[in-house]
Amino acid sequence: MTIIENREHNIAARDDVADRLIAGSTRRSYNSLVDIDWDAPQDPDVFYMPRETISLYGTPMWNAMTHRERVELSRQECANMLSRAVWFENTLNQGLLQVMLHQDPTSRSVHYSLTEIGDETRHMIMFGKAVAAIGAKPYRLSLTEALAVQAFPFAYRGLMLWVAALCGEETIDDTQRTYLHSEDLQPIIAQVMRIHVAEEARHIRFAREGVRRRVQRASWLDRQFAATANGAAGFILQRLFYDKRVYERCGLDANEAMRQARANEEVSARRRAAFENLYQFLEENGLTNPISRLTWKYFGFL
Repeated sequence: MTIIENREHNIAARDDVADRLIAGSTRRSYNSLVDIDWDAPQDPDVFYMPRETISLYGTPMWNAMTHRERVELSRQECANMLSRAVWFENTLNQGLLQVMLHQDPTSRSVHYSLTEIGDETRHMIMFGKAVAAIGAKPYRLSLTEALAVQAFPFAYRGLMLWVAALCGEETIDDTQRTYLHSEDLQPIIAQVMRIHVAEEARHIRFAREGVRRRVQRASWLDRQFAATANGAAGFILQRLFYDKRVYERCGLDANEAMRQARANEEVSARRRAAFENLYQFLEENGLTNPISRLTWKYFGFL
């Protein structure tokens, strides 16, 4: 097969995947403005996250808390997760839009990218409305975090765009799937997670296909950059799972809560399990190295 024939084959395969994903989006997409009952009553004794995913679950501090205090902790952690999801979707959309400046606007792959951006934009609205609906204040980025986040899209080039998308989507998606099987969960949050998991499955498939295509023709430097830089996602995901301000808002000793949360092996084991599928995929595609493995391990994902 010549270089031109191989390129045409890759474009056809990419567009075939895009066609199927667009068809799936047509059949099964949601609008949270009408598909979620935002005024549904909330039981003050029902959790906003599966209790086993709460950072202090099973710790001495958890054992000393009342049921209502545990529920409040779940509400604040849920608000933190949703708030940070908004800015991740923001950076991903910026990265996709920048890449599209150099792509064929008639391409079906570009059309699916635009479809995904539409999904992510609706998710941002959904997450923001969910934070408001549960009566929590959003967790805003610090100045340092905001500056870093604004720089992320400039690093989303070539292979790194798809690797970054997977790092942000797949581990969180695995965690959120536990919400679908939780019987003790606020209905409004269960609805949010059902929508996000259903639509995110298409985004993850698109990102995986993007990685497989790109890694075959990426330069050595591009592959090494992606294999090294993906470990930085461990820091970002760690902040998604716990933040000192969460404990402060709950009236807890924030320093002690952070210490116990970081030492909580039961929750850490679930985090490692959530990362396992993504890690295997990165390994299979030569996208890990000693630096990224060390970074993921440092932040508790390996």
